[in-house]
Amino acid sequence: MGRSKETFGKKEVRKKQAKKRKEKEARKQARKETGGNSGLDDMIAYVDEFGNITDTPPDETQKEEVNVEDIDVSVPKGGYGEAEPKEKQGVVTFFNEQKGYGFIRNLSNNQNIFVHINEVEGNIKEGNRVTYEEGQGPKGPAAMNVKISG
Repeated sequence: MGRSKETFGKKEVRKKQAKKRKEKEARKQARKETGGNSGLDDMIAYVDEFGNITDTPPDETQKEEVNVEDIDVSVPKGGYGEAEPKEKQGVVTFFNEQKGYGFIRNLSNNQNIFVHINEVEGNIKEGNRVTYEEGQGPKGPAAMNVKISG
């Protein structure tokens, strides 16, 4: 008599599948017994004034009337807060004269910005204080109209 071709792993998989099938059938029977047809009302959820999801509808007496004209949909023309000055102050942290580029560290926010030699008036070197305008270069923000400030 030969050995069974069914391994232990295959038997376990078959048992798990049979168990899942039985559980699914039991759930199906339970739904049939309780009426089964859950309506759309069971699926609706509401959000209360604190942002929590609830199953109870909001209280109609607590509603507040809102004027449509009071809702701001876009950014105000003046912008938010104070406008940044057009000319910025910075210090040249790195400049390679042979390759013609470098970086300027902004004095107000300590961010570095790229500078190309074509945007520089005069000769600059590392450590120089400069004034510049921030613009868009081919690969991102870049310093424009760079001048030595003293």
